[in-house]
Amino acid sequence: MRNECIYLKGNERNVKEATQAVKKILKEIERGRGDTRKRIKDAEEKDPTCITTPKRLVKAKSEGQIAYLKAVASNDIVISIGPAGTGKTYLGVAKAVSELIAKKVERIILTRPAVEAGESLGFLPGAIEEKVDPYLRPLYDALNDFLPYDRIKKYLSMKIIEVAPLAYMRGRTLNDSFIILDEAQNTTGMQMKMFLTRMGWRSKVVVTGDITQIDLPSNIYSGLVEIQHLLKNIPGIKFIYLNEKDVVRHHLVQKIIKAYEAKDSK
Repeated sequence: MRNECIYLKGNERNVKEATQAVKKILKEIERGRGDTRKRIKDAEEKDPTCITTPKRLVKAKSEGQIAYLKAVASNDIVISIGPAGTGKTYLGVAKAVSELIAKKVERIILTRPAVEAGESLGFLPGAIEEKVDPYLRPLYDALNDFLPYDRIKKYLSMKIIEVAPLAYMRGRTLNDSFIILDEAQNTTGMQMKMFLTRMGWRSKVVVTGDITQIDLPSNIYSGLVEIQHLLKNIPGIKFIYLNEKDVVRHHLVQKIIKAYEAKDSK
């Protein structure tokens, strides 16, 4: 935004969708006086596939992403499973930021299992913070897309936003929170149970993962795979499956994913 004008940049389809979404939100704000946050919240409730954050407007770009955001709007627990680049984490963090700004939750908790790609923290150099930082960095990157740096720093210092390894969730009850477990394919069954039972009153949980990228030892069953059978028929818990059609990164990413899927199916 410059000189009270909003400039949208991108390909024709994305600009058109973003323009329509901005017009909807501005119309809601202009209809009456009152709290702008409430106007934005009301607009999002009418169109859950459009997310407003302080830095950008986010719009679902595929049928799978639309289903994902609608599921988050209408369920307390959503498990999103799909390949890289489908927006699982990106949209989840965007929604968390939006609900925090709209005061629908009091804090955001972002977590990941801190062991992947065959590495063990015990063999990495440095203090625990230095060891886990590379694993958590993608979550900070996602936050940076939606919030100014100074606000991220403030929220982290006030514990309004927490970014921590999954082990740090043990023994806690998380009320009034938007909680995201990323890279959930690398949790064990016990870790997944521990995480899901942290959920408190007025909280929302989003679990994301890619079951084709499990880095656990071969003798350990993934908690994300397990809950597909355990929790599939529980009301209030929704499973969303994304595929290469939902990839919104470089167009070659779709083709790469398709090639690997074809190899694995042989």
